[in-house]
Amino acid sequence: MARVGLTVERLVQAAAELADEVGFDNLTVSALARRFGVKDASLYSHVGNARELRERVAVLALVELADRGASALAGRAGKDALVAFANAYRDYAREHPGRYAAMQVELTPEIAAASRADRHSEMTRAILRGYDLPEPDQTDAVRLLHSTFHGYTALEASGGFRHHPRDTESSWVRTLDALHAVLSNWPSPEHPSGR
Repeated sequence: MARVGLTVERLVQAAAELADEVGFDNLTVSALARRFGVKDASLYSHVGNARELRERVAVLALVELADRGASALAGRAGKDALVAFANAYRDYAREHPGRYAAMQVELTPEIAAASRADRHSEMTRAILRGYDLPEPDQTDAVRLLHSTFHGYTALEASGGFRHHPRDTESSWVRTLDALHAVLSNWPSPEHPSGR
């Protein structure tokens, strides 16, 4: 029988907090059960297995970041929107490293649809409207922004920048300046620089 007071929502919230504390890779049903002072079996009436628990944390993180991004974008356009969204993304990754790591979990199409994971791309496309990019350039720009934000925050979190004297904040500001310049002067398809 399930312990009184344990709900899926409470378990997922506690799992997200635990992931931030110990790392997403160390998030287990056993560790969560210990946090509540119960046996593992008590949790299985709420979550089917460790994979489901991890997916639920991923969904929670995706929703939280989307909400934060939407708040950051409200009333902004152009570079102001780009910077606000990028800072919200980076701040979330720094404040919630376990949840951020959870967002990298591949969700089933059904869970992804239910979680509205596509909100992040929609918000990025909203930023890009200020740069007037048509398709397929817009999709390319979405991928550029997501890979830059993720790459920078992942390298920063892993200490990848610690051996350089320039502070990461100054580099972040310049990175956003560079992204704005690229988006404002998007290369013409007649002059591709790739293969």
